[in-house]
Amino acid sequence: MRVLLIGAGGYLGRFVADRLLADPAVQLTALGRGDDADVRFDLATGSPGALTRFLDAVHPGVVVNCAGATRGGARDLIRHNTVSVATVCEALRRSGCGARLVQLGCSSEYGPSQPGSSTAEDAVPRPGGPYGVSKLAATELVLGSGLDAVVLRVFSPAGPGTPAGSPLGRLAEAMRRAMQSGDGELRLGGLGAQRDFIDVRDVARAVHAASLSAAQGVINIGSGRAVRLRDAAATLARVAGYGGALHELDTPPGALRPAIGHPRSETTGHRLDALGHHRTDALGHHRPDVAGHRPDPDHAPPVAHPYPDGCGSWQQADVRTARDRLGWRPRIALEESLADIWMEAACRI
Repeated sequence: MRVLLIGAGGYLGRFVADRLLADPAVQLTALGRGDDADVRFDLATGSPGALTRFLDAVHPGVVVNCAGATRGGARDLIRHNTVSVATVCEALRRSGCGARLVQLGCSSEYGPSQPGSSTAEDAVPRPGGPYGVSKLAATELVLGSGLDAVVLRVFSPAGPGTPAGSPLGRLAEAMRRAMQSGDGELRLGGLGAQRDFIDVRDVARAVHAASLSAAQGVINIGSGRAVRLRDAAATLARVAGYGGALHELDTPPGALRPAIGHPRSETTGHRLDALGHHRTDALGHHRPDVAGHRPDPDHAPPVAHPYPDGCGSWQQADVRTARDRLGWRPRIALEESLADIWMEAACRI
């Protein structure tokens, strides 16, 4: 099976590439913007015609699209997450290769869910921010393309390679700094949110299974279990051997939502230090210090939504479709994912 993988250099794409390369029946070609790609091509600026000519030359049986952007303003997100998928769909329609398309979507397409509920694929999507809107638009393009295509809606990926700007990446970085400086207390905010974490290696297995299957439409990829971030923080502390006290700072309700397209700050790798003077929490939103002082408005980062992924306080996937149509189940427990996240963070000491 000849597979064209788009976005092999990204967080998910690297593990998808490893999984596909482990299958001796797969002949893999990587297309992307980086120097490590077999073929350099920018989906956001490249033409469908150029991509069609490449598809006709390589003639893949499956195209897997892991490319996209998770940060930036609305214009960048639309360009990298929506326009790029339109290019892929149009090129596949023009090409004579007849390839199957496996598109990676995300749980932000659903938006907030009712606490205690499991979100199935037939839920009405109501994304809570420009990222989710851009990914939902891409999904609709794929579903309306007439192609042999499946969209895997990935919930909250975790494990090795987790970006430092993600909630779990911030937790690990905060703990690393506390241990490095000998702080006996770690003050963290934004830990009330509950998310469905799924290991990136399990995501890669799902992509592999989807490539081999005939399933179409949308399929959720998650663990099927929501975990509160404060519980993840406690597990991470145990894995790291951090014996200090964890103090949670509750997020005030009704925090302001930023204007659509206003990028949130990703420059801060951790939240409150031992003295409580740092001003971002585990979900990356802006907070006062312990004295209640707001930062200097001339130097303050943009105000962020209390849940920057637009998913509210709760998300949990209904994963029965993945089980029934792909024969896929998650295998890697969150504790193992957190141990790998910590191993990478600890190496920065």
